[in-house]
Amino acid sequence: MNRYCLALDLVDDPALIAEYEDWHKRENCWPEIKKSILDAGVAHMEIYRTGNRLFMIMDTYDSFSFAAKAAADAANPKVQEWEQLMWKYQLALPWAKEGEKWVMMEEIFQLL
Repeated sequence: MNRYCLALDLVDDPALIAEYEDWHKRENCWPEIKKSILDAGVAHMEIYRTGNRLFMIMDTYDSFSFAAKAAADAANPKVQEWEQLMWKYQLALPWAKEGEKWVMMEEIFQLL
Protein backbone atom coordinates (compact mmCIF):
# COMPACT_ATOMS: atom_id res chain seq x y z
CA MET A 1 0.00 0.00 0.00
CA ASN A 2 1.08 3.53 -0.75
CA ARG A 3 -0.34 6.76 0.66
CA TYR A 4 -0.57 10.02 -1.25
CA CYS A 5 -1.77 13.36 0.10
CA LEU A 6 -2.87 16.07 -2.30
CA ALA A 7 -4.27 19.60 -2.04
CA LEU A 8 -6.55 21.79 -4.14
CA ASP A 9 -8.46 25.02 -3.56
CA LEU A 10 -12.09 25.75 -4.26
CA VAL A 11 -13.47 29.01 -5.56
CA ASP A 12 -14.03 30.98 -2.35
CA ASP A 13 -17.80 31.25 -2.66
CA PRO A 14 -20.01 29.62 0.01
CA ALA A 15 -22.73 28.69 -2.49
CA LEU A 16 -20.25 27.03 -4.87
CA ILE A 17 -18.53 25.24 -1.99
CA ALA A 18 -21.90 23.88 -0.85
CA GLU A 19 -22.63 22.67 -4.40
CA TYR A 20 -19.21 21.00 -4.61
CA GLU A 21 -19.79 19.20 -1.32
CA ASP A 22 -23.24 18.13 -2.53
CA TRP A 23 -21.69 16.57 -5.67
CA HIS A 24 -19.36 14.60 -3.39
CA LYS A 25 -22.06 13.10 -1.20
CA ARG A 26 -22.11 9.33 -1.56
CA GLU A 27 -25.49 9.37 -3.32
CA ASN A 28 -24.55 12.14 -5.79
CA CYS A 29 -21.08 11.13 -6.97
CA TRP A 30 -21.42 9.47 -10.37
CA PRO A 31 -20.91 5.69 -10.27
CA GLU A 32 -18.59 5.91 -13.30
CA ILE A 33 -16.29 8.18 -11.29
CA LYS A 34 -16.17 5.81 -8.33
CA LYS A 35 -15.48 2.92 -10.72
CA SER A 36 -12.64 4.79 -12.45
CA ILE A 37 -11.00 5.50 -9.10
CA LEU A 38 -11.29 1.90 -7.90
CA ASP A 39 -10.21 0.48 -11.28
CA ALA A 40 -7.05 2.62 -11.11
CA GLY A 41 -5.94 0.84 -7.95
CA VAL A 42 -7.14 3.25 -5.27
CA ALA A 43 -8.06 1.26 -2.17
CA HIS A 44 -9.32 4.17 -0.07
CA MET A 45 -9.85 7.89 -0.60
CA GLU A 46 -10.94 10.70 1.71
CA ILE A 47 -11.32 14.43 1.07
CA TYR A 48 -11.35 17.03 3.85
CA ARG A 49 -12.05 20.77 3.66
CA THR A 50 -11.08 23.81 5.69
CA GLY A 51 -12.29 27.11 4.28
CA ASN A 52 -11.76 26.75 0.56
CA ARG A 53 -8.74 24.38 0.82
CA LEU A 54 -9.21 20.68 0.13
CA PHE A 55 -6.96 17.88 1.36
CA MET A 56 -7.15 14.40 -0.17
CA ILE A 57 -5.74 11.19 1.26
CA MET A 58 -5.37 8.30 -1.18
CA ASP A 59 -4.30 4.83 -0.15
CA THR A 60 -3.40 2.83 -3.23
CA TYR A 61 -2.33 -0.65 -4.16
CA ASP A 62 1.22 -1.13 -5.41
CA SER A 63 -0.16 -1.41 -8.96
CA PHE A 64 -1.41 2.21 -8.87
CA SER A 65 0.22 4.68 -11.27
CA PHE A 66 -0.64 8.37 -11.67
CA ALA A 67 0.37 8.16 -15.34
CA ALA A 68 -1.88 5.15 -15.99
CA LYS A 69 -4.77 6.83 -14.15
CA ALA A 70 -4.32 10.01 -16.19
CA ALA A 71 -4.31 8.02 -19.45
CA ALA A 72 -7.42 6.05 -18.46
CA ASP A 73 -9.19 9.26 -17.40
CA ALA A 74 -8.30 10.98 -20.67
CA ALA A 75 -9.89 8.09 -22.59
CA ASN A 76 -13.04 8.03 -20.45
CA PRO A 77 -15.71 10.51 -21.67
CA LYS A 78 -17.66 10.33 -18.39
CA VAL A 79 -14.55 11.17 -16.34
CA GLN A 80 -13.82 14.06 -18.70
CA GLU A 81 -17.40 15.32 -18.28
CA TRP A 82 -17.04 15.13 -14.47
CA GLU A 83 -13.69 16.91 -14.50
CA GLN A 84 -15.08 19.70 -16.68
CA LEU A 85 -18.02 20.10 -14.29
CA MET A 86 -15.68 20.20 -11.27
CA TRP A 87 -13.60 23.05 -12.76
CA LYS A 88 -16.61 25.30 -12.01
CA TYR A 89 -15.77 24.86 -8.33
CA GLN A 90 -12.04 24.18 -8.30
CA LEU A 91 -9.23 26.69 -8.28
CA ALA A 92 -5.72 25.52 -9.04
CA LEU A 93 -3.11 26.28 -6.41
CA PRO A 94 -0.83 29.17 -7.43
CA TRP A 95 2.15 26.78 -7.81
CA ALA A 96 0.26 24.14 -9.79
CA LYS A 97 1.41 23.30 -13.29
CA GLU A 98 -0.76 24.32 -16.25
CA GLY A 99 -3.99 22.28 -16.19
CA GLU A 100 -3.07 20.58 -12.89
CA LYS A 101 -5.75 20.32 -10.25
CA TRP A 102 -4.68 18.26 -7.28
CA VAL A 103 -1.09 18.94 -6.20
CA MET A 104 0.97 16.35 -4.35
CA MET A 105 1.87 17.34 -0.81
CA GLU A 106 5.26 16.63 0.70
CA GLU A 107 5.38 14.79 4.00
CA ILE A 108 7.31 16.88 6.52
CA PHE A 109 6.61 14.98 9.77
CA GLN A 110 5.84 11.48 10.92
CA LEU A 111 5.41 10.62 14.61
CA LEU A 112 6.63 7.05 14.41
